[in-house]
Amino acid sequence: MLREMGSVLVAFSAGVDSTFLAAIAQRVLGHNALAVTATSPSIPAREVQAATDLAKQIGIRHRLVQSNEMANPAYVENAPDRCYHCKSELFDQLRKIAREENLRFVLDGSNTDDLGDYRPGSKAAKEKAVRSPLQECGFTKAEIREASRAIGLPTADKPSFACLASRFPYGTMITAQALGAVEKAENALRDLGFEQVRVRAHGEIARIELLPQDVARAAEPEVRSRIVSDLQKAGFRHVTLDLQGYRTGSMNEGLKSTSSS
Repeated sequence: MLREMGSVLVAFSAGVDSTFLAAIAQRVLGHNALAVTATSPSIPAREVQAATDLAKQIGIRHRLVQSNEMANPAYVENAPDRCYHCKSELFDQLRKIAREENLRFVLDGSNTDDLGDYRPGSKAAKEKAVRSPLQECGFTKAEIREASRAIGLPTADKPSFACLASRFPYGTMITAQALGAVEKAENALRDLGFEQVRVRAHGEIARIELLPQDVARAAEPEVRSRIVSDLQKAGFRHVTLDLQGYRTGSMNEGLKSTSSS
């Protein structure tokens, strides 16, 4: 499919999916493939640096672009369609770069598993004619991880990630300060060795989601004390541990229950 496309721009977040897609695009198309990574307050600096490092490792051409979703009131208001406004703005920028670079297609890393969750960003992709080759070819997340492992990508076992705005309940206004607090909190947890982390922000309350096997360690006295101290320094007054553990799209659970009732 990539060979038939001829030239592509890959929306590159340094996650499992977009890294695999970028790596294959580089192998197939060489200089006719470009990876572009968005920078904004909703993207941790760690992820931007990871994208820069991975692009060098893969050998693909790479650019950074400042995403301006924070200037859009519809994004800041954080309604359930927030992701639509973010992706719409980003895809506009990517399409502009693709025209400048004379690249025929803009691609994202969506896979078939993404069809099972609430994904307003997919609407923006359709409107902006963004292609999703992994989804079109029927790749699941597990298959992408397996294929990434087969070709030696370091992201094969990388934990899933979503932008920091996904840490806030719908209706909570998104601000650069609030995003920064979540970034500091999650960095502190990763520095303690927790790999799969979400800090869900409920006002002054931080609700930590970890893998179930990590919950007991987080509750150990010394670790617990460090977590509380670090997250309070990040800006949270109260620190809680979600006993259900990490799960994708937990902020969408209310939407699902509402739609099914």
